[in-house]
Amino acid sequence: MNPNEKRKLAMDHSPEAIKERLKKPAKENVLGDAVLGGIDGCVTTFAVVSGVVGAGFPSSVALVLGFANLIADGFSMAVSNYESIKTSGEYIQRIRDTEEEHIDNVPDGEREELRQIFGNKGFTGEVLESIVNTISSDRHLWIETMLTEEHGMQKVTRDPVKAALATFGSFIMVGAMPLIPFMAPGIGQRVQFTISACFAAFMFFAIGAIKSQVFSKPVFRSGIATLLTGGTAASLAFLVGYLLREIFGISLA
Repeated sequence: MNPNEKRKLAMDHSPEAIKERLKKPAKENVLGDAVLGGIDGCVTTFAVVSGVVGAGFPSSVALVLGFANLIADGFSMAVSNYESIKTSGEYIQRIRDTEEEHIDNVPDGEREELRQIFGNKGFTGEVLESIVNTISSDRHLWIETMLTEEHGMQKVTRDPVKAALATFGSFIMVGAMPLIPFMAPGIGQRVQFTISACFAAFMFFAIGAIKSQVFSKPVFRSGIATLLTGGTAASLAFLVGYLLREIFGISLA
């Protein structure tokens, strides 16, 4: 870490900076939803394109099936993400209600839970009792502490609508890229497929690179891993299309 970075880090950890930072509510991050939606969208459409080309169908079929799958699968993935996050939020609320009921009916038992939780962290004696008394004197803090410490739940409540929209938007935008070359008239299907493959490869690598920032992984390695995943899916689709064409003797002549 260079001197400038150290100075900035020190300034960010001054009492005033910490106080201002802690005043702000935790931000909801939908980048992960967008990244996963983009990967799935690109895999979906390029796999369809590869299967169509492998089977020897015309470019118009690739467009029809590609866009049909793009809209349907994008909507399905967005709804699934919405339901998953909504269900998770409902589960957290149920646990919160349960903890509130326990505090009302067995407050001494809940204080003992606090005592043992923080005792396991190494606190003892008067310090431990002070922690227990401080937390249990604030009902909201007490419940939130039990959620995080006893049940391991996050404090940030995610918005299922925002997550679903981020998933659907990235799925459509990224997933449409491999279909663009097939909309260009006057060029052969082989050229269209080559350009589509280049677009898909670029998107796979770019998404992997972005994903590395979300999950703190090496950029190049993450980009290559995502590229290989998408490439494998497309290769399998192409192979299946080709084999079915040969097995069933499909001919467009």
